[in-house]
Amino acid sequence: MLQESILTILINAAAFYLGAKLLTGVKVQGFFEAIAVALLIGLLNVTLGFVLKIVTLGILSLGVFTLLLDAILIQVTDYFLKGFEVKNFWWALALAAIVALLDGVIGWIL
Repeated sequence: MLQESILTILINAAAFYLGAKLLTGVKVQGFFEAIAVALLIGLLNVTLGFVLKIVTLGILSLGVFTLLLDAILIQVTDYFLKGFEVKNFWWALALAAIVALLDGVIGWIL
């Protein structure tokens, strides 16, 4: 269980790091900051994300709305972490899509 959690955090950190390299509107100072981003996103997803999903259940299809919620959580993370910068909501949405795609591909490979 703990090994899976650590692996998930590292996969997400790699996805955030690669996403920041691909998108000009997203900056991550280094891989350790990407790990911090992955940890904070995970914490926010368990707390704030869970509440938002319950409150907004049924508004949009879950897949699209989950991507929008992830973009919102990325912007919240941007507010709290100095080594992580996202220019606006659209860059956050693009990063959320890239992270979801990379997370799925890496998870499928492993």
